[in-house]
Amino acid sequence: MYLNIIIKTFILYFFIIICYRVMGKKEVGQLSIIDLIVSILIAELAAMCIEENNRSIFVSIVPITLLVIIQVGLSILTLKSNTFRKFIDGSPQILVNQGKINFKQMQKTRYSLDDLISQLREQGIKSLDEIKYAILENNGKLSIFNDNIYPMPIILDGVIDVDTVKNMNKDIDWVYNILNKNKLKLNEVFYAFYTKDKTYIIKKNEIN
Repeated sequence: MYLNIIIKTFILYFFIIICYRVMGKKEVGQLSIIDLIVSILIAELAAMCIEENNRSIFVSIVPITLLVIIQVGLSILTLKSNTFRKFIDGSPQILVNQGKINFKQMQKTRYSLDDLISQLREQGIKSLDEIKYAILENNGKLSIFNDNIYPMPIILDGVIDVDTVKNMNKDIDWVYNILNKNKLKLNEVFYAFYTKDKTYIIKKNEIN
C-alpha cells in the first residue's frame, strides 16, 4: 500500500513538473485566472489519485494531459488574437488617472476605495496626492506610477485599445490622425503607446 503511494507520488511529481515546463513557468503572482484554475485542477487530480490507493494513476494523468493541451492551445490563441486575449485575460484597468480616482471603473471592477487605499499603503504610499496613475493589472496586482511617464498602450497588434483612448480623454479620430501623420495603416502597427506627450510606434515589419 505505502509503496504504491510512494511510486504514484514520485511519478506524478515529475509528470507535473514536465506539464508546467510545457505550459511555461510563471510566478504565483503572475498567474491569470485561467492559469490559477488549471493549477488547482491539476493539484486536485493528483491528490485524488494519491489518496485513493485502488485508483489507477492514468485516471489522473489523462485529464491532466488534457488540461495541459487546452492551456497551451489557449495560450497560442491569446498570442494570435488580441480580442480573444482580452476575453480570456481581461485588460488592465486605470483606477487613478492623472491623480483622479476613476470611481466608475472601480465600480465596474468591484474594487472598493478601501481596497485601493490598502494597496497603496502596502507600497508605502500615504496619500492619493502622491500618485498620478494606478493600474489594476490582469493578475489583480496594482501598479503605481508617481509621474506622467506611464506608457498608455493605444494600439496592440493592429487593434485600437478603445478603453485606454477614452481614459486619455481622446477619441478614435485622434488615433487615426496619428496614423495619417506617420503614413501608416492600422493593420501595419504592432504596438503604439503614448507617453510624455509623444506617441511611439512599433511597426509589424520591424519585428519580423
